[in-house]
Amino acid sequence: MIYKIWMSVVKEFLLLKRDLGGLIILFVMPLVLVIAVTLIQDSTFKAVTDSKIQILLVDKDKGSVSKTVFENLEKSKYFTVVTQIDNKPITEEVAKENVYKGKFQLAIIIPENLSSDLQAKVDQNVEKIVSNLGLTDSTATAEPRRVIKEKEVKLYFDPAVQMSFKNAVMSSIDKMISQIETKSIYSTFQKQLGEETIDFEQKNFITFKEIIPRINNKEVRPNSVQHNVPAWTLFAIFFIVIPLSINIVKEKSQGTFVRLRTNPVSNLIVIIGKTITYSIICMIQFYMMVAVAVFLFPSIGLPSLNIEGHFFLTSVVALFSGFAAIGFGILLGTVASTQEQSAPFGATSVIILAAIGGVWVPVFAMPKIMQYIAKSSPMNWGLEAFYDVLLRNVSFLEIIPRITLLFLFFIITTSIALFYDKKKRAV
Repeated sequence: MIYKIWMSVVKEFLLLKRDLGGLIILFVMPLVLVIAVTLIQDSTFKAVTDSKIQILLVDKDKGSVSKTVFENLEKSKYFTVVTQIDNKPITEEVAKENVYKGKFQLAIIIPENLSSDLQAKVDQNVEKIVSNLGLTDSTATAEPRRVIKEKEVKLYFDPAVQMSFKNAVMSSIDKMISQIETKSIYSTFQKQLGEETIDFEQKNFITFKEIIPRINNKEVRPNSVQHNVPAWTLFAIFFIVIPLSINIVKEKSQGTFVRLRTNPVSNLIVIIGKTITYSIICMIQFYMMVAVAVFLFPSIGLPSLNIEGHFFLTSVVALFSGFAAIGFGILLGTVASTQEQSAPFGATSVIILAAIGGVWVPVFAMPKIMQYIAKSSPMNWGLEAFYDVLLRNVSFLEIIPRITLLFLFFIITTSIALFYDKKKRAV
């Protein structure tokens, strides 16, 4: 039996050898993909964090609040404030036109009388509080209160910018305005109570600090490489579905499979041979990806993949992910009648599995219904297993449930393929 399996493996390699171009593409294209995607995402991240984004500021207020907003934006690591275009002050219409044409990503419009109306509103509120506390003469004739309408800071965004950028900017602006309001309230209380009577400390009492996980007394900071290499390695492994299914269809259309069946060789032996062959290819793909991420990435300005202490477990995850991909390829090749059926369907189905599995968009960012659907994707099982090992530092026992799901997927798809082939030949 071992000899039959060995000869089946040799037969698969001979088939692959006939199409050296396809075999080279199978190894080279995933490398190009992971390098390109990681470079793009890393450079995009750096573009947002390391270089400043030009934003337009239209100041209709000309007061202390607009001045503070301008100074805070200028001090920011992320923004450069533009108040003139072609040596002319920017109006709201000009700002809107430039942003909507994509020349700038953001325009901030500060309304008229913002500073004076804010101070007047704060004065009214503080006077009311102080009066209710009995610290002022409540019998004194008070002037009728002026109704002060709420002010609105307008933000114009380039329609092409992502929602995450919008949310980050709006949160930053909101925090800035809140700090200005708080400072105005403290200052007004000091005036009402007397500066020498009380001194308010205006520093933030609550701050935020990210706690970085430590492994072997070293901080482990996730980066674009640690997120991209597992995701796109898994994507490349599952693309093995296409050549595998095409070869199975070729065997059926060229009569090779019929000649194999005339020999004393069961269909199970043939499938085991295919599984071993394509598992080797999957592992070669994986190790090439890791080698590129560890040795090549630092020389092109990318972080190196931190594989220290995780090599064995990641190899296990890659192997079982390969099994799942092979099972799917065997099922597709068995069911498909022509290459025109297997190739497009294989490519499309892998892309769909990647999309719902979290390779492109994180699962937590998906709608609730899609989060449940994502759990049914073998790519999601493999991706989470990779993340568990590389980013969450789990043990082998903790990834057993995920790799078990991957192996069960292989068993189920292969069993369906064997059952379908047996029924088809019985007809």
